[in-house]
Amino acid sequence: MEISNNFQYSCSSLQDLIHQLRSIFDSDHVDIDHVKDLLNSYKSNPADWRQFAKFDTHKYTRNLVDEGNGKYNLMILCWGEGMGSSIHDHSDAHCFVKILEGLFRETLYDWPVEEGDVPKKRCVNLYEKNQVTYINDTIGLHRMENPSHVEGTVTMHLYCPPFDHCRAFDERTGHTMVCPVTFWSKYGEKVDNGFKKPISAATSPKTTPRIQH
Repeated sequence: MEISNNFQYSCSSLQDLIHQLRSIFDSDHVDIDHVKDLLNSYKSNPADWRQFAKFDTHKYTRNLVDEGNGKYNLMILCWGEGMGSSIHDHSDAHCFVKILEGLFRETLYDWPVEEGDVPKKRCVNLYEKNQVTYINDTIGLHRMENPSHVEGTVTMHLYCPPFDHCRAFDERTGHTMVCPVTFWSKYGEKVDNGFKKPISAATSPKTTPRIQH
């Protein structure tokens, strides 16, 4: 699918965003900037996403909104006051993040030079409502967190291709662990995940469009 460089996206609602994302990902070649531009064109409206925003008092939550015909996962993450992720990679997937509500802090790290090395902190970025950021494993590792201790944060994430595990890194020891990633809810309904054991082997390859700059 070819899109003019002068094309301006216009997105009126979350459902409109999903419709246009599916159209973009119908192509075998997807441009990162086109996805970012589309996400930027959507202006956060709690009436659109409130039904998917499920908070937990003990941890941040991942809530599936759309599976993108198997080519991507679109989800809403809810971060209670001061909650954050570990330092992690993205299993060779592309990660787009849009802030829907609150503040969001991203700390970028360089990959360890050798196994067991501690990831080196590169920079810290603070994002506000409606801003969009992007990362993949060639850029580095990151940690995400809600820097506020009085308000929650809601973010929208798109991962292509979908993945069910990632590597987490201990900032103090350099120890790594392969962790399963699960959903707190799907389409607004709570999921019973049960106990998930760590995964040591890569999953089978997924059919996915080629994403390019």
